[in-house]
Amino acid sequence: MRIGLLTGGGDCPGLNAAIRAVVKQALGEYGHQVIGFRNGWKGVVDGDVIQLDRSNIRNILPQGGTMLGTARFHPHSAGAMDQVMATFEAERIDAVICIGGDGTLNAASKVAEQGINVIAIPKTIDNDVWGTDLSIGYHTAVNIATEAIDRIHTTAESHNRVMVVEVMGRHAGWIAVASGIAGGAEIVLAPEEPFDIERIVKFLRHRHRAHANFSIVVVAEGAEPAKGSAMDYEVQLGQFGEIIAGAVGERVAHEIQERTGFDTRLTVLGHVQRGGTPTPTDRILGSRFGVAAVDAVTAGKTNVMTALHNEEVVLVPLEDIAGKVKPVPEDLLRVARVLA
Repeated sequence: MRIGLLTGGGDCPGLNAAIRAVVKQALGEYGHQVIGFRNGWKGVVDGDVIQLDRSNIRNILPQGGTMLGTARFHPHSAGAMDQVMATFEAERIDAVICIGGDGTLNAASKVAEQGINVIAIPKTIDNDVWGTDLSIGYHTAVNIATEAIDRIHTTAESHNRVMVVEVMGRHAGWIAVASGIAGGAEIVLAPEEPFDIERIVKFLRHRHRAHANFSIVVVAEGAEPAKGSAMDYEVQLGQFGEIIAGAVGERVAHEIQERTGFDTRLTVLGHVQRGGTPTPTDRILGSRFGVAAVDAVTAGKTNVMTALHNEEVVLVPLEDIAGKVKPVPEDLLRVARVLA
């Protein structure tokens, strides 16, 4: 069997662990061949391929990013899908394993509709892929954000400042909530709960009068003020529909300083959250998903995604997760509110 393999969307730590596991399980356990496509679905359209063997995956386990490269490209047009099918036919691909987030997995579902056996592996630092408890990359991103908040605490306290820390999370605030709780932030702003700037200002004034001279505010890039509140703001998007990094963080910091008079500074973590060495958790998760994906391909499964349910790796239909976003649950949001 010839298995195609690609990584799509944004990069994240743990992708190389999944690639390594796919190659080792496919070659060592079943004797399959693995054909890697460079730069995600764009590499499929362009026919940019590499034959993967043990020499390709040596020493990649602790490396961040993806050895195959990636791109935010999805073959939605009829012409692009025709080229995808032509490449699969030319390379004699029997099944494809794609590692990605919402956009990549949606494209995978469309490819499966064309009759190609598709197994998906969820990855996104946002952890918002529906149907799995955990996605590759999230754990490392939370560790990075938490460490940054820890470091910001000392300078905030030294200078009597309010420090606003913006983290990634367009549709769901998993990184903001988790790192805010772990890092001891006073306020966490997530897309799941539109915020009231006046309540934030009131809280900060009370805190600084009563018992502290500094505060940490963690805000997800997709956070928005409640409709009808005193802060008029809409999420700022770039030319490709991406959120402009720092936009909401800058506005929140400005509003706090203007309304309280407190010295307020902004730190935007941005792509730092995506980079660097994956944690053991992401290495193990990527490895488990990679092995499970090859097992599923060999068993003839198709149009499914590997997922973690209560520490067990299972398969879920891609059609069940299409168009859905996994929000932060209310109990976790409540913990963030209670500990503020």
